[in-house]
Amino acid sequence: MSAEDRPQINLITPPAPDLHTFPEALARVLDAVEIACLRLSLATKDTDTLGRMADACREVAHARDVAIVIENHILLAERHGLDGVHLTDGARTIRKARKDLGEDAIVGAHCGASRHEGISAAEAGSEYVAFGPVGLTGLGDGTHADWDLFQWWSEMIEVPVIAEGGLTAELVEKFGPVSDFFGFGEEIWATDDPAATLRALIAPLG
Repeated sequence: MSAEDRPQINLITPPAPDLHTFPEALARVLDAVEIACLRLSLATKDTDTLGRMADACREVAHARDVAIVIENHILLAERHGLDGVHLTDGARTIRKARKDLGEDAIVGAHCGASRHEGISAAEAGSEYVAFGPVGLTGLGDGTHADWDLFQWWSEMIEVPVIAEGGLTAELVEKFGPVSDFFGFGEEIWATDDPAATLRALIAPLG
């Protein structure tokens, strides 16, 4: 796989990172592996907690020229100087996010395993579409985004596509030719050395 064809890497935060230790752990990963974008994917609804984590992660990411987006919180993206939003409801709020954040912001959408939702998101102006999970996660309703969806998308649609959820090195190798990005989160943060784990997962990309 040539360098220009190799998928880029998106990094997804754990749902409840420790504000005091996570920025340092994040910095180690960003220093070890070239990351295209960091996604804040936090379980809390507390805006103060979200804001403090957004500020801490933005400092780490922007110091390394890595873009940072937050899931769903359009207001917080604007307030804390983030680069955009990752919407988890498919195409529904893409136009509002674009209107509120402006043309330069990153606006992307997760569309599960739905080709229809992905097309709707692309038509609404989503900068990328994420499908997943592609592997076993134990979450959701057991639906998987299969290889055929990615192959079809890569052949028919110009909007970049992210493969995420339950990734293994084997799945990275399989989906590499039909994906523009891989999104890694829980696969690495639960391990003792997230940077080394991530390097091992993306080793098949060369």
